[in-house]
Amino acid sequence: MSVLVPIERVREAADRLRGVIVRTPLRHSEALSRITGVETWLKLECLQETGSFKLRGAYNALACIPVARRANGVVASSAGNHGLGVARAARQLGIAATIFVPSTAPAVKRDGIRASGATVDSSQPDYDSAMAAALEHAARTGALFVNPCAGDDLLAGQGTVGLEILDELPAVRAVVAPVGGGGLVGGIASVLRSAAPGVRILGVQSERTDAMARSLAAGRVVEIGHEPTLAEGLAGAIDEVGLAIGRAALDGIAVVPEPAIAAAIGWLWREERLTVEGSGAAGVAALLARTLGLTAGPVVVVVSGGNIDPARHASIAR
Repeated sequence: MSVLVPIERVREAADRLRGVIVRTPLRHSEALSRITGVETWLKLECLQETGSFKLRGAYNALACIPVARRANGVVASSAGNHGLGVARAARQLGIAATIFVPSTAPAVKRDGIRASGATVDSSQPDYDSAMAAALEHAARTGALFVNPCAGDDLLAGQGTVGLEILDELPAVRAVVAPVGGGGLVGGIASVLRSAAPGVRILGVQSERTDAMARSLAAGRVVEIGHEPTLAEGLAGAIDEVGLAIGRAALDGIAVVPEPAIAAAIGWLWREERLTVEGSGAAGVAALLARTLGLTAGPVVVVVSGGNIDPARHASIAR
């Protein structure tokens, strides 16, 4: 059975999300097109409600929970953006939410989750520990765990990014997206593998968040450490489901060094006037470094999020 979801489920999610999310701009980048030698477009999920694409999957997942199962609330683990999405969706749907984030999560993300009315637990040192704590909380309280990277309803919501790209740019030849646990590329692939199978899907990770790249290369789940990274939204381990999503969704994956991500954050500010977090800048970092071997366009790069602490952004983008 495929780990991807039928495109009909994605279309249903798009109907459900109407009025909840914004249809983010698909902006042509003249500067990136010159650098890459192919026509390049930016899908600006950094301008999405809550500052990232994660609201799409989170809201769809929560909206699909039967009313009778909502009384015990929901719980999620997150580097920040999934938590923001779950918190916003829970508030709109009247569901109590608890979000476990690592102690290193950016303040802009922690504060945003609290502002949406969710309970925040930031006692764990890293993302994987936060996920373990969230699962324990679910087992103890009966709250429903909302996986940040898997589940049909979540993937269907993330897949609406792919629907919008294909609708606005049907000639697209490749989509470049950041990869953590695989939810975004899994959703996009659920659309493209069905409606436009010739489109290549290329993932990008930081050298400090490359669990997917290592696992795909090894043919098995490979553990990684918890080094500090600008791309905290891509951090953490993957599991067998994540690896299966990666196999089904990705035609290739690149790993970029941390300085390249910092350079991309600065470049996006100077050239495009976009405030972008490290995870969101990963795809642009790969294009600037010419690591993807792109030879034909149009190419769409998903700029997945813009939640970065202002002081950190200023120190990088100056």
